[in-house]
Amino acid sequence: MKKSPAKKQALQRPKGTQDLYTPEISRWHHLEKTCQRIFTQYGYSEIRPPVFESTALFMRGVGETTDIVNKEMYTLASKTAEESDSNINTLTLRPEGTAGVVRAYIENGMSRWQKPVKLYYMGPMFRYERPQAGRQRQFHQIGIESFGIDSPAADAEVIFMAMQLFKHLGLRDLTLQINNIGTPACREQFKVTLKAKLANQLPQLCNDCKTRYETNPLRLLDCKMPSCQALLQTPEIQNFLAQDFTAEVEQKAFNQLLSLLDELEIAYYRNPTLVRGLDYYTRTVFEITSSSDALGAQNTICGGGRYNPLVETLGGPETPGIGWALGVERLLRLLPEIPLPPLDFYIATDCHARAFQLAERLYHQGFSAEVDLTEKPAGKQLEKASKRGAKQAILYFQDAVQARKIVCKTLSTGEQFSGSLDGFLEALQGTSVKSL
Repeated sequence: MKKSPAKKQALQRPKGTQDLYTPEISRWHHLEKTCQRIFTQYGYSEIRPPVFESTALFMRGVGETTDIVNKEMYTLASKTAEESDSNINTLTLRPEGTAGVVRAYIENGMSRWQKPVKLYYMGPMFRYERPQAGRQRQFHQIGIESFGIDSPAADAEVIFMAMQLFKHLGLRDLTLQINNIGTPACREQFKVTLKAKLANQLPQLCNDCKTRYETNPLRLLDCKMPSCQALLQTPEIQNFLAQDFTAEVEQKAFNQLLSLLDELEIAYYRNPTLVRGLDYYTRTVFEITSSSDALGAQNTICGGGRYNPLVETLGGPETPGIGWALGVERLLRLLPEIPLPPLDFYIATDCHARAFQLAERLYHQGFSAEVDLTEKPAGKQLEKASKRGAKQAILYFQDAVQARKIVCKTLSTGEQFSGSLDGFLEALQGTSVKSL
């Protein structure tokens, strides 16, 4: 007896990724459309850089000593041996959005555009991390970048826009944390002093922070390990961090920003340990956090800051810049479910070509419609219309097609209209979808 072939095991999605589909995708659409509307109102235009770039872009832009570059990047294997030894020729799936936008700004001559140049992006990012709630290996960010204006007003505008966006999304109980991390030059002395103050506590630091202590001490402030956070909360370190370690002109600009936020009635908390996890930041850095239990410990929904040296670091002209990005998956945990819009018409039929043409005329008038693709009896098709949640069912079978007549039934009340097709369509002219 011939054996049946063994059933093949179903393939599964890669770890740290997710499938997006109805009804969850409705919340994505709501968030994306809200962002697009508000960004456009503020004068931002969309940019779509590639999802992979030269590895060198992230090493130079994000920083070779950051956790992203050291531990989290997905770098593509090269086809040839000589290319695999060069960061110039290898490609990396983008772990964040700013570096790619800056590269595009330089390469496409946007520095010649009228300032400020305001851009926004949406799309997937990739980091090799331990998957957890609100943090995936393929995740999505929505971000904005503003180039060309170096003033506290530019800083205030991007922060104000972020807070307005969250207000439109209905979010409450948000906290804006802000800090001034100074210029690259003044931070060098800051790093030396910070190392000296933490020298006696070096054995108590986590393994990652012991490495950061030598390579980039500023990253110590970004560690989320409780043991390291406890060291940074000591009075000696807190008093040191609260001191004015920046140049006078930098501190004056930061104070102007805080005054603007006060005028805008935006509450903020000056967090002296806030540095952000990327090397390109300078002066203003900020995070917006939520107190919602839905996020747990990962409560930052938006973060950004000023990155004045970055354009020049990546080969462009000296250009000030500031921006922020929000994590889509994390933010969506705070938004309510978005119900699917009800279907306006369900067309029960046995004449599909004619039904498709009728549906197209309904689409043209602004209605939604679905044609039954089966050849089941009218009663079965009406049952399906009810399950589909349609407002109206149109019976458009062969006899009606030939006579150019239809029957339209309101499923919630059972009332129905019977008459000519042309008269029905004419009666719909100017009818609001909501009034059906």
